[in-house]
Amino acid sequence: MAGINKVILVGHLGKDPEVRTLDSGVKMARFSVATTESYRDKSGERKDITEWHNITCWRNLADIAEKYLTKGRQVYIEGKIRTRSWDDNGVKKYITEIVADSFTMLGSKSDGAEKQSEPEEITSDVPPFMAEEDDLPF
Repeated sequence: MAGINKVILVGHLGKDPEVRTLDSGVKMARFSVATTESYRDKSGERKDITEWHNITCWRNLADIAEKYLTKGRQVYIEGKIRTRSWDDNGVKKYITEIVADSFTMLGSKSDGAEKQSEPEEITSDVPPFMAEEDDLPF
C-alpha cells in the first residue's frame, strides 16, 4: 500500500519570502511560518506553544509567493514534508521543510503589508489567472 505525506498548516509568515532563480531557470521561494497552539496548564494558566516551519515553493507558486506574501500575513498551506541532508566540511547536516503544493491567503488585506491586489487561492497546478473566480468559464 502506498503511503501518504500530507501537511496542512495555518499560520503567520515570519518574514517576506526569499526568492531566487536557480541556474536551470527554475524559481524557488523560501519563508517561515509560525503556528501556535494554546492550552491550560494544571493551575488553569493559559500557555502558548509556537512552532516554526520552513516552507519551500517552486516555479509559478514561487512567483505568486513573491508577489503576494509578506511578513505577518496569515496563510493556509498544503504540502508535503521533505527532509534533505548535505555534507558541510565532513559534518552531515539535515533540514526538514514543507514543500508547498498550494496556499491560500487568509485574514484581511491589512494583515501584513500588501504588495498588490490578491487572488483567493493559489495552487501549483493552476496558472495564476485561473485563481480568480471571475476568470472561470462556468
